[in-house]
Amino acid sequence: MIPINSGVRVWIASGHCDMRKGMQGLALLVQEGLGRDPFQGDVFVFRGRSGRLIKVLWHDGIGLSLYAKRLERGRFIWPATESGAIALTAGQMSYLLEGIDWRNPQQTWRPTSAG
Repeated sequence: MIPINSGVRVWIASGHCDMRKGMQGLALLVQEGLGRDPFQGDVFVFRGRSGRLIKVLWHDGIGLSLYAKRLERGRFIWPATESGAIALTAGQMSYLLEGIDWRNPQQTWRPTSAG
């Protein structure tokens, strides 16, 4: 898991991205496509066309990091808009990384013990 403070803003880049891009290419996409500073400490999440791979770009104050995650089954839940960025909380990002629908997570019912 990425050690992100609760005060850090998480941004999903809507649409899909060329997953061949590395740190520099994604940082340029953040600057030009999203109009944000990739070195400010925010987390930026990008998804590939198939929906099974995401890349996360984050500057922790010391250096730029690039994380990637591929789902073996299912797809990452992504917003329907094609441009811009959508803000998430750290909790929603945790759901996203697990492949859970971060927009409307459902609490599961647990049986209570009889007694």
